[in-house]
Amino acid sequence: MHFFLRSILATGIVLAAAPAYAQQAGKITISGYVRDGATGENLIGVAVVNPATGQGTATNTYGFYSLTLPEAPADSVRLLVSYLGYERSRWATPATRSATHDFRLRAVSSELGEVKVIGSQATEERIERTTRMGTINVPIAQIKSLPKLFGETDVLKVLQLLPGVQSGGEGQTGLYVRGGSPDQNLILLDGTPVYNASHLFGFFSVFNADALNNVELIKGGFPARYGGRLSSVLDISMKEGNMQELHGEGAIGIVASKITLEGPIKKDTASFIVSARRTYLDILAQPFIKAQLAADGSNGSIGYFFHDLNAKLNWKVSSRDRLYLSAYTGYDKFYARIRDGASRSRDYSRTEASLGWGNLTSALRWNRVVNNQLFMNTHFTYSKYQFNIGQEDEQRYTNNGQDRTDKYSLRYFSNIRDFSLKTDFDYVPSPDHYIRFGGQYTLHSFRPGALQQKDNFTEEDNQINLGTRTMASEASLYAEDDYRLTDRLKVNGGLRVNAFLVRGTLYPSVEPRVAARFLLTEDWALKAAYARTTQYIHLLTNSGIGLPTDLWVPATPTIKPQRAQQLSVGAARTVRFKDEDYELSFESYYKPMQNLIEYQEGASFLGTVDSDWENKVTSGKGWAYGGEFFLQKKTGRTTGWIGYTLAWSKRRFPDLNQGRIYPYKYDRRHDISVVAIHKFSPTLTLSGTWVYGTGNATTLSQGRFLLGPYQEFEDYGERNSYRMRAYHRFDLDLSKTKKKKWGEVVNSFSIYNVYSRRNPYYLYFQRGYSYNGVEEEKASYKQISLFPIIPSFSKAFRF
Repeated sequence: MHFFLRSILATGIVLAAAPAYAQQAGKITISGYVRDGATGENLIGVAVVNPATGQGTATNTYGFYSLTLPEAPADSVRLLVSYLGYERSRWATPATRSATHDFRLRAVSSELGEVKVIGSQATEERIERTTRMGTINVPIAQIKSLPKLFGETDVLKVLQLLPGVQSGGEGQTGLYVRGGSPDQNLILLDGTPVYNASHLFGFFSVFNADALNNVELIKGGFPARYGGRLSSVLDISMKEGNMQELHGEGAIGIVASKITLEGPIKKDTASFIVSARRTYLDILAQPFIKAQLAADGSNGSIGYFFHDLNAKLNWKVSSRDRLYLSAYTGYDKFYARIRDGASRSRDYSRTEASLGWGNLTSALRWNRVVNNQLFMNTHFTYSKYQFNIGQEDEQRYTNNGQDRTDKYSLRYFSNIRDFSLKTDFDYVPSPDHYIRFGGQYTLHSFRPGALQQKDNFTEEDNQINLGTRTMASEASLYAEDDYRLTDRLKVNGGLRVNAFLVRGTLYPSVEPRVAARFLLTEDWALKAAYARTTQYIHLLTNSGIGLPTDLWVPATPTIKPQRAQQLSVGAARTVRFKDEDYELSFESYYKPMQNLIEYQEGASFLGTVDSDWENKVTSGKGWAYGGEFFLQKKTGRTTGWIGYTLAWSKRRFPDLNQGRIYPYKYDRRHDISVVAIHKFSPTLTLSGTWVYGTGNATTLSQGRFLLGPYQEFEDYGERNSYRMRAYHRFDLDLSKTKKKKWGEVVNSFSIYNVYSRRNPYYLYFQRGYSYNGVEEEKASYKQISLFPIIPSFSKAFRF
């Protein structure tokens, strides 16, 4: 392992040094940043093109671009910069020497009404010309425009509307991508992994849209720079803070409120952004809960709340160097404190229970422009996720004239912590090559479960097992090149090498990645991609809704890492209709998976302490395959998309379902989403979404037998052999913007589940009964539906 790490370091130094001093005769390089003209925010994926030759590039995650062109002593270079939602910018320079130039783009003003942004292949890389497959970027403005549940804008709920992405159930934020499970999604916030991205037991995500700059989902064809998960990468970037002036925005909703402040610490040099959100469910419900407890002869409180805090500092150290410090913390807590008996009574019983879970992430990042062709990003990150379950009981009573007090307490907790150091390089030697390479080292600390029980009968803790931490080291080295071989053929090829060391066992992996596009015509392209991936961590779960009691555990000498391969092929083109562009794509995929784990029959997280979990799981295989259709319109007064997915997802475990293949719980044959956003005017927007999905698979008892007077046996038959009813729902949102002297106010009225569809949440068995030998009601399964039609209102403001 130490040799591997030394190899990563040495290789990185050699690769970094080589291009830094390379000379290219007869070439000039123009480089710099592209930023928002009003805020100074770096813009990602901006097209920078030389229209005379059609050669171009795009800005990276930090807004940096580099374009190398032939030297032309008798001519000049005229660059054209274009980005959706911004006015185009032009700049010219003599074609005799390299130069540095930063672009400041002006956002298109909403006061202009309808503004058509017309792309051309000379200025923007259209969908048929990029090598990427299964990658979708969702603009933050579009996320905020869509219908809201309880007035809360939710990033993950919007991503569930994309083809190939499913939700776990009604109103939940879990992501099931191309037949994978939630733990197989690499969720990054400013490059730091987030292990549990849900609030309110899965109904809201931890991401505050007001604090975000970019959201990108990768479902397949993974570039070599990403690793560690099998199904998807969700790469989310926070805003960097306004460099010019103080700005703020916020919202007041039914269940939560939020506020964001950003501004310069020193104009054009340093900035900050702080964003906070808190729910007030516990405060609003408290009077009703106290009244109900009093009616039952008790007093106390029961409540639930969650909060988020995002913060980021951005410091421009020099024209070549920039430092960032960002952090996120979020926490959910359910609590109950109940005391039975009169307030002054000597005899009483008291119970306190709590359930809490939360994330903490932080990142220190250094960007450096090594030279006009080489960009370096180094960051150190820390990530932690934990949950705690606690209960304390106290009973005071009189026994034989003596006062006695019995006490009992239980605490169960679990956590995972990561320390990571990563360095990435972007090297652009010519418009035909975009090379990325780098390495990463992560130190994992796992505590799958720890149990502590106390009572007053012994002076010391009894039945205590605090669990032992499992330490693991993970290292990786990668390189990739987006290479244009000919005008028709472009290839992104890469290789990722990983190693994972745990309890003296080393798990290496070599992961080739390749994606290619071939232009059949100027408008049609065929695409294909292959990726091999390895995942060294597992999520033990008893359900599919991302409960906080799900346990993160590492691969061990007895539990192997998950592995998968994904092959995808498809076609893409841009269709022009009535002077507007529509992106059309079709992708099919096949993904076999190995070393998946599940709890054995009857096992759960309770009692899963120390290394006991390894004896309670079983390993198996999985397969996922299907096809996805996507039609998207990005410009004009009406925008949105239509997505359709036809998919299969299966599992096979030797110790489950008698070793036979069975459908995965979220095997969904058909999935349809229709999304539309229409601007009637610069201040009035109407949006709507309609979704349809085949019902989830579940396991139901096929028969019940009495083995004795009090013992009953249930025959469950085939695993996941029953289908719930199909899921479908229609949502609407109407937003009106009012201009004020100090800013603007946006009033939004949303309706969730407009036609009040009773979608299944889960099923339960209800026994039948007879009276005087006559059957009054037959035994049957009953459906629980969670959300009927739900209107909500929110008020947002900006200044």
